[in-house]
Amino acid sequence: MISSVRGTAVHVDADSVVVEVGGVGLHVAVTPQVARATHVGEQVLLHTTLIVREDALSLFGFESREELAVFSQLLGVTGVGPKSALGVLATLTVPQIADAVEADDDAPFRRVSGIGPKTAKLIVVQLTGKIAATRTAVSGGADAGAAASVPAQVVQALVGLGWSERVAAEAVEDAAADAPDHDRGSVPALLRLTLAALGPARKEPVRG
Repeated sequence: MISSVRGTAVHVDADSVVVEVGGVGLHVAVTPQVARATHVGEQVLLHTTLIVREDALSLFGFESREELAVFSQLLGVTGVGPKSALGVLATLTVPQIADAVEADDDAPFRRVSGIGPKTAKLIVVQLTGKIAATRTAVSGGADAGAAASVPAQVVQALVGLGWSERVAAEAVEDAAADAPDHDRGSVPALLRLTLAALGPARKEPVRG
């Protein structure tokens, strides 16, 4: 199981990115939101799952573990495949999915391309009680957990690139304070803004 991918984006399409890790380019299917926030030549960190079929190995990537967990829950619904599950997360945020399921409202899912009325109803029925439990397990029950995880992931990525944790944390905090809401909640976007603010002059190698 490939649970995460961190490397340099070498190619970006509308619904996929190619991330070079150790000299190997990994093709990762993503939502359009992730693709738009990813730029060639920049570092990217994605939480991933590998879907194995007889004729293909497909890697799907997400900004947060919460999105990945909901993607896995959607795959458990009768009639929902990886493409449809990704389409749901491309159309609806995790809170919107949770609200629709809790309200027994299948209308938001019927707006997703490839999801018919029967499948939309099945999503609501089969995910009842599961989405909330998944979000609690991932975030520890705190609504701020998902939002807080974005800066934490960016700090982790910067440490992996050679900055000290102190410098990385301060830079991420500064970048997040000035960033628009949509960038503040996106790992690739916040990483790009933080790297631009850091610049090569402030880089501090981590010493063992």
